[in-house]
Amino acid sequence: MPAPISVIIPTLNAGEELPGCLAALGEGLVAGLIRELVISDGGSSDATRQIAEAAGAVLLTGPPSRGGQLRRGAAAARGGWLLVLHADTQLAPGWTRAVADHLERPGARPAYFRLTFRARGAMPALVAGWANLRARLFALPYGDQGLLLRRTAYDRAGGYPDQKLMEDVALVRALGRPLVALPAEARTSAARYQRTGWLRRGARNLWTLLRYVMGADPADLAARYRR
Repeated sequence: MPAPISVIIPTLNAGEELPGCLAALGEGLVAGLIRELVISDGGSSDATRQIAEAAGAVLLTGPPSRGGQLRRGAAAARGGWLLVLHADTQLAPGWTRAVADHLERPGARPAYFRLTFRARGAMPALVAGWANLRARLFALPYGDQGLLLRRTAYDRAGGYPDQKLMEDVALVRALGRPLVALPAEARTSAARYQRTGWLRRGARNLWTLLRYVMGADPADLAARYRR
């Protein structure tokens, strides 16, 4: 029987972070959980695509839009389960046990990992704590926390919308049911917060989420977010 999980990673000039993400996935290959690795690239000009090819990934290329890239990746995936990760996220050792246990549960719901940052200090802990609380209370995990779900659930929800921002929130809302927090960590990069400031970026993320929920155009949000 083929391994159950197709791992999907959207990339754009992720050559610096991608090797660490892939190394953490090696545990899933040994455990017989990962069927394939699908990397959906948005036109990288660095070594991202060479790294993907060296890892034996199914490599897709297309316009840069994380929602569109994920949609293309999911369309190419053959596994009964999809595990969506960002290139700067590394699953902590032992993640396979949590995932294997979840897959064995009858009617297993979509799930996500507990967020931590690969940085020390009060601010990384505070921001990660808020993200995990938001995911539990409002059923809104972000893509940095990973997403594990059955292919059938993904298809019923209509898949990722082709948009540059908030594609993760759109899919989670379309799933229409509470998600499960897995007892394993997704350790993500703190670089973006360190560049712009923890409070400033955290406040901007929250404001962007609120505007999206109130109906703002994702394309407009993406343009403002990047400025």
